[in-house]
Amino acid sequence: MNHDWIVAGVCREGKSDLQSLLAAAVGLAGALPAGWVHLSSGDPLEAGAMPFQSTQGTAEKVRSAIAEHKLPIDVAVMPVAQFRRKRLLISDMDSTIIGQECIDELADAVGLKPQISEITERAMRGELDFEAALTSRVAMLRGLPLGELERTLRERITLNAGARTLIATMKANGAKTLLVSGGFTFFTSRVAEMAGFNAHLGNLLADDGLALTGEVGRPIIGREAKREALLEAVSQLGIGAEEAIAMGDGANDLDMIRAAGLGVAYKAKALVAAEANASIQHTDLTAALYFQGYTASEFVHG
Repeated sequence: MNHDWIVAGVCREGKSDLQSLLAAAVGLAGALPAGWVHLSSGDPLEAGAMPFQSTQGTAEKVRSAIAEHKLPIDVAVMPVAQFRRKRLLISDMDSTIIGQECIDELADAVGLKPQISEITERAMRGELDFEAALTSRVAMLRGLPLGELERTLRERITLNAGARTLIATMKANGAKTLLVSGGFTFFTSRVAEMAGFNAHLGNLLADDGLALTGEVGRPIIGREAKREALLEAVSQLGIGAEEAIAMGDGANDLDMIRAAGLGVAYKAKALVAAEANASIQHTDLTAALYFQGYTASEFVHG
């Protein structure tokens, strides 16, 4: 029998019997587990992968079994052929590589965080047109002194756990890394440097030399532009999209997540988590390395 699918799982050390729980999920989906690929024994994460015989429908049932039983496991379900090291990492910035939404933090400086955060949340859920939502939020920041951008970066913006290790490990193994954001180049340039990305792409906030004008440069980097950035990057590398991993949390990340060989929903909105073949909800960004078959001993700590 050919075992042509695999589920990779990651959990906090001591939180579960990972191998048994993955085997149970595979069984509930009507498939048979076929061995165990050990990836990490803990400190702080347990990780491993289990091949199984499946159709696409059965693979989705494995994910559903884990979600329905509320198991504290982050998983990727994919064909065995996709369980390999990727040559391109393309990732969203806000609420993925960093723990904040930059525009919401800027809004706090002008007393508009509740109003702008609500628009951000609705846009990330796919309820609003991204470009229109971005334009309206930036207009609300008109007159914000440029010094507030630097202060926001210094005082409020933090990398999510595992970001530097994820990027350093992939780069050490020959992968290219690209940060793409519907946010702003002021932040993407600095976050890219903080985290170790090779390159970055974002939107340009217009200013008059002293303060923001309330306008954003065109074209706006949104959902389609992120997908195009992935396709352009793999073309430049001479590889296929199946050799890329794309990560994000919101609706504007969905097209690049769909296009990549491994799409990872990081603490994502429901519509994104439903379509990605991998999800990180309980652990940290190093789970994306385990989803590619890396072992803990191979991690490079940036």
